[in-house]
Amino acid sequence: MSAQTVTQKRVRELPMAKAINAGLREALANDDRVLLYGEDVAALGGVFTVTSGLQQEFGVSRVYDSPLSEAGIVGTAIGLAMRGYRPVVEIQFDGFIFPAFDQITSQLAKQTNRHEGTMSMPVVIRVPYGGGVGAIEHHQESPEAYFAHTPGLRVVAPSNANDAYWMIQQAIASDDPVLFFEPKRRYWQKGPVSLDAAPGELHRSRIVRSGDRATVIGYGAMLPVLLDAAEIAAKEGIGLEVIDVRSVSPIDYGPLVESIERTGHAVVVAEAQGSVSVASEIAAQLGERAFYSLEAPVARVTGFDVPFPPAKLEHYQVPDADRVLDAVDRVLEY
Repeated sequence: MSAQTVTQKRVRELPMAKAINAGLREALANDDRVLLYGEDVAALGGVFTVTSGLQQEFGVSRVYDSPLSEAGIVGTAIGLAMRGYRPVVEIQFDGFIFPAFDQITSQLAKQTNRHEGTMSMPVVIRVPYGGGVGAIEHHQESPEAYFAHTPGLRVVAPSNANDAYWMIQQAIASDDPVLFFEPKRRYWQKGPVSLDAAPGELHRSRIVRSGDRATVIGYGAMLPVLLDAAEIAAKEGIGLEVIDVRSVSPIDYGPLVESIERTGHAVVVAEAQGSVSVASEIAAQLGERAFYSLEAPVARVTGFDVPFPPAKLEHYQVPDADRVLDAVDRVLEY
């Protein structure tokens, strides 16, 4: 059998939800200290079936349901981490994370510093986030900026199945607490998953499409939107360079600055509200780090500063390719 045939067998076409499931399975199989729990994650497999089949495979002592108490879920994870376990907990919907906010920001984020580096906190909090499932506020929110603002927390968001498979394993292997934001609108979007090699370190930004006129930057659910915009722009002779930030805390600015040095223009896109946001921080940092390369101010395309609307109005709230291209036109006018 040729090496090429072996390599082909090590690539699977999976939806993102199944890729996360496969990554969790690898982590559970490779380390007995990994525990997985949350509301309805066991027999039901979670609201989005991301954890389907894992309790049957690893048993009720490794994968189990929790009481309906987000503060209790995270508080218990802190205690488990103190005892040497590596808990992975699920917050059923993004907006349900706020009852656990104090545990996350006041306790989980602070323990390692509080103990002068002698105590690690290997806790992963999985958060299905963003719109796309026909729900309302508390079920379609993007609260990542709250946690990116908190020292002591790592915050990441995969945009495709391959990243999801590897990044969940890298997050579990981290000795620091990781908020793992899963774009629920992309759960059933299929993509190739390489089982042989990780696509880079957990916090590395990555250029996913080359271009020479403007740099468009995003993460998580917005990457397919950016790629759609780049495809449309290409038909008009405009080359957009698309960058997947992948991690919103910390952010790897190197590829972003290097890209802007080539293109001279930048647009930052996020589903979350724009004020005091991750998009705001990226735009501000690029204004400082790439000032002499920028030919126009950095533009932002984000959700509006309102509570997430009912499903019929969602298309007004969430950035689409047209809004991205409008921003590109604005920066290219300078």
